[in-house]
Amino acid sequence: MKFETLTIHKGIHRTDSNRPIVQPITLSTNFEHGSGPMIYTRAENPNRSALEELLAAMEKGTDAAAFSSGNAAGTAVFQALEPGSHIIAPDDMYHGLAQSMKTLFAGIHEVSFVDMSDLQQVKNAIRPTTRLFWVETPSNPLLKISDVRAISALAKEQGALLACDNTFATPVFQNPLDLGADIVMHSSTKYFGGHSDILGGALIAKEKSDFWKKIRAVQHIGGAVPSPTDCYYLARSIRTLAYRMRGHAQHAMILADFLSQHPKVEKVFYPGLKKHPGHEIAAAQMSGFGGMLSFTVIGGAGEADAVVSKLQLFANATSLGGVESLVERRAAVEGPNTKTPQNLLRVSVGLEHTDDLLEDLAQALG
Repeated sequence: MKFETLTIHKGIHRTDSNRPIVQPITLSTNFEHGSGPMIYTRAENPNRSALEELLAAMEKGTDAAAFSSGNAAGTAVFQALEPGSHIIAPDDMYHGLAQSMKTLFAGIHEVSFVDMSDLQQVKNAIRPTTRLFWVETPSNPLLKISDVRAISALAKEQGALLACDNTFATPVFQNPLDLGADIVMHSSTKYFGGHSDILGGALIAKEKSDFWKKIRAVQHIGGAVPSPTDCYYLARSIRTLAYRMRGHAQHAMILADFLSQHPKVEKVFYPGLKKHPGHEIAAAQMSGFGGMLSFTVIGGAGEADAVVSKLQLFANATSLGGVESLVERRAAVEGPNTKTPQNLLRVSVGLEHTDDLLEDLAQALG
C-alpha cells in the first residue's frame, strides 16, 4: 500500500460484533484470564497494539513501542544500554533528551556531544566503548542535517547501534530505517498528534533484536505507556498525516524564502533552501523538507523578543507540529547553559493561509 492508504487502513482491529469502521476505545485496565493474550493494560491494550502496528508500518519497521511522551521513549533507549556505554549525540539535540543524558544517566553512561553534520567530528568522537550513535535530522532547533547512511556505516564498523529522532521529518518525508538506522524515535506529541492536544512518544525497530527486547521490557516494567484514549486519538490523527505534512512543508518553504530576503533577518535555517549547508544531503535522504524553520533576527535577545511580541497569528509557545503556527525564542526556554543563539526564533509553521502568515511576519519584523 502507498503511504496515504497505509495510514488509513493499518492498525484497525474490528473485534466488536457490530463491526464498526472505527475501532472503539477499550478502557478496561484488565482482561479476563483465558479470553485472549491480554491480561493487564500496562502490558498490552487493544488501542495501543493497534497504534503500534500502525507506527511500525509507517516507518517500515518490524515492531513499535508506544510511550507516554517523547522523553519517555528516548530515555527507554538509554535505559536499555549496558552501564558504561558511550553515546555520541548532537551538540544541538532536543533539550529535553539532552538533559536526560546529562542528569538521569550521569555516572551510568558517557556522552560526547558533537556536530553530527560534520562526519569528521563524529569519527573523532568514537571510543572503544561507543555503543550508540544518536542522530536528530533535521535537528532541533538549528535544522542541521546529518548523513544517516554515512553515520550508519560508522556505527556498523564499531558494532554500535544507530538511533534516529525522526520527529521533524516524519515518515512522510524520511525513513531512517531504510537509510541504515536500527531504531527510530518520535515525539508523537508533535506531527503525529498534529493538533497540540496529545502527549506521546514512540520507538520503531528495524529488527526484533535482543536490544529491542530490552526496550520492550523497559516499556512493560517501567509502565510509561499512553492511555487507550491517547492511543485512539493518535491513530485518528495519523490518518491525515500525509496531507498535513505536505501543507506544513509547502508553507515553511514559502516563509523561509520570504525571511531569507528580509533586511531584518540575519540567517534562516531551513534545509529546503539551496544555500543551507545540508541541502544536498537532505535532498538525497528526504522527499520533503518539513514544516520547521528557525531564523536569527539582527540584534540580540531584545530584538528577537520584540518581534515575538508583535506577532498576532504565531502563538508564543513551546512544542510544534500542530495546525496552528507557533514561535519561541528557543534560548529563553533552554536556559542559561544553552548553545542556541539568543536571537534565534524557532517557528512551527502551521496550516493557516500563507498570505496571512506572511503579512503577520512582515508587520512584526517592521
